[in-house]
Amino acid sequence: MSVRTSFQASLGYREWPAEKVVTSLKDIGYEGIEWGTAHFDPTKGLAGCREVVDATRNAGLEVCRIFAHEDLVCLDDAERQRRIDHTVAVIELAGECDVSNVGAMSGPAPWNPAAPKIPADISEGAAWDQVLDAYRQFEVAGRKAGVKISSEGVFGMVANDFYSHKFLIDTIDSEFVGVNYDPSHGVLSGNLDVAWNIRQWGEHIVHCHLKDAVGISQVPGEFIFPLLGEGRVDWTAFFNTLDEIGFDGYAAVEFESFAYLARVLGGDPEAAARISMEQVKALQSAAGPEAGHQK
Repeated sequence: MSVRTSFQASLGYREWPAEKVVTSLKDIGYEGIEWGTAHFDPTKGLAGCREVVDATRNAGLEVCRIFAHEDLVCLDDAERQRRIDHTVAVIELAGECDVSNVGAMSGPAPWNPAAPKIPADISEGAAWDQVLDAYRQFEVAGRKAGVKISSEGVFGMVANDFYSHKFLIDTIDSEFVGVNYDPSHGVLSGNLDVAWNIRQWGEHIVHCHLKDAVGISQVPGEFIFPLLGEGRVDWTAFFNTLDEIGFDGYAAVEFESFAYLARVLGGDPEAAARISMEQVKALQSAAGPEAGHQK
């Protein structure tokens, strides 16, 4: 078993045509692409989304995930339902395009100053009610479409670390709602035992993110997502334990070293993808011969 390396088509890639993104990432050596809704856009309809998927697969790469994260905690009921409906539309289109999973998160988003704050604007219980209501709608859509929801615990949200995220997964309790395991968010909450976390999630892991972290999430401005290998994620444990549990899916680089991107790489997403591939190869090599699936 081995992890396949992909890249999330975020950063400046969002403005590139899909075919150009595919060529870029294939040339660097990635085996898959995690597309966002800048490309896999429901407003473009089935034909537009299928073009993105076909361009990826025709090049020999796979669409490993559709990144469709919406903040599911909102004081405006109409806007909250719009976000849910948007994600449901992505799930339905993913099913039509034979894409295996669509990403979701909980909320509220701590980086958005307009998002409600707990408990000043909304109680924790009311926030959880909104998140669970949305996930139940995602589960129904995923079941109908044959698509799994790969849920991610994100810093500052109601589902942010292993324990709060497990509450969400256990409450929904569906084979169609699994986990996008991103060790960086757990690290920010003190979940440093990557191997234990992966073993506990086990077969619930649908997809992974490759992102490092250092700092304390409760203190704004006191943490960063640095280059892979610079933070507190135990990457040897990450790769070896995924192999131990038999995970042979995709792990996508989610590049969020924004200061480095701007100051050193000049905002070039291809440069970010290239340097990330070098880091992943080095970390896999350090973990052992079975940790990677690089061509």
